[in-house]
Amino acid sequence: MFELSKQFRFDAAHTLDRAIETESSRRIHGHSYRAEVVVRGVPDPVSGMLIDLGLLERSLDDTRDALDHRLLDEVDELGPATMENLSAWIWRRLAPSVTGLARVTVYRDSSGDACTYFGHHGKEE
Repeated sequence: MFELSKQFRFDAAHTLDRAIETESSRRIHGHSYRAEVVVRGVPDPVSGMLIDLGLLERSLDDTRDALDHRLLDEVDELGPATMENLSAWIWRRLAPSVTGLARVTVYRDSSGDACTYFGHHGKEE
């Protein structure tokens, strides 16, 4: 069994209603994010690859483009722009084309925050 990971970065803005209201959370503000996508499985006996990294990169580029330099409040089917919703949204976007998808982690390195979404047997619960 192998795990293979690939990361991408994106910058985006959002607003957020919070239980603890701060002046900055209600204003449009932005973050630099890093997303890590992990694929798990057994390599193909012919190619020796778990997944073709070129195909994975194509899927990640498409996902990154849908988030990068966007107002996350306007991204379809994301909901409030929390790290939880971002990791689940990335999962849903990749799951149809990325076989063996095991987890998606979204990081905000500047604040030390991270959130991981785990699917169930290759499908979202």
